Amino acid sequence: VTTQFVSGRIGFGAIVAVLTATMGDAAFLLLASEPITGLGVVALGVVVGTLSGLTVNYFHADDFLRPNKPEKAVCDVSCQKTSEDLTQVQQHAINLQGTFWQWMIVPGAVVALLGSFQVDINQWLGLGEERIEWLGALLAIVCMLLWALTKELQDYQSTVAEDDKKAGSHPMQKAAQDTNFVSAWVIMAFLAFELFNHFSGINLTESLAGWGLWMPLVGLAVGMLPGCGPQILVTGLYLSGAVPLSAQLANAISNDGDALFPAIAMAPKAALIATIYSSIPAFLVGYGYLFLFE
Repeated sequence: VTTQFVSGRIGFGAIVAVLTATMGDAAFLLLASEPITGLGVVALGVVVGTLSGLTVNYFHADDFLRPNKPEKAVCDVSCQKTSEDLTQVQQHAINLQGTFWQWMIVPGAVVALLGSFQVDINQWLGLGEERIEWLGALLAIVCMLLWALTKELQDYQSTVAEDDKKAGSHPMQKAAQDTNFVSAWVIMAFLAFELFNHFSGINLTESLAGWGLWMPLVGLAVGMLPGCGPQILVTGLYLSGAVPLSAQLANAISNDGDALFPAIAMAPKAALIATIYSSIPAFLVGYGYLFLFE
């Protein structure tokens, strides 16, 4: 959408609409853990994004803040990483990610579904106590290791954004890279939450509950950060009960996921103003839900 705006095919309202509607990779975590809530948040994002875009179109012309020389800003497939740009270790790790999930996707889905229906998998498979949990922990460490080996953490964007992918990669390979990225951030979020509770003796859920009136604003502020990593942390805290749904809603609407990075690169002024505009409906929805339902 940003590329189409820079090249003159769509207007500024579409940029605001898409940045407001997108939730990034945090949506996958929410859909997997609470499908009904996840679908509701995604649908809400679409409605709010559409209304926001139409409102912006009423006040601004289509070419509002469009860069003067779009031909230099647009990045196509040639900008993506190629195998020559990767070290040998990174290339092996990327290949292993695809192989890992080709073998794990079916048994992983079976275990996840059985767990969702409260089936005692250890008893069902005739395993010892917590054997499947230990196996899951081991495989989670493998996911994080494979993700770490493919990333060069040189700056903020490389840390919180997805890996670049080759255009000709197999769909399973692309899905594996994104899955390991999301898994790593989810694990870090829950691990940080549990370790803080354990060593501090402070119940983070009860402590944050005292912030009631400020929680939507906190979710909104985190949502202003580009990249999916911080947004996955907020969703992880919501799923653990540390933050209320109003904060999750404000974050979901204000955050732009990785979509903000190309927007900043190609049309920085438009990206900045669009992000500020997306915070307005996030504020209204977050506090509206807080006062009406919480």
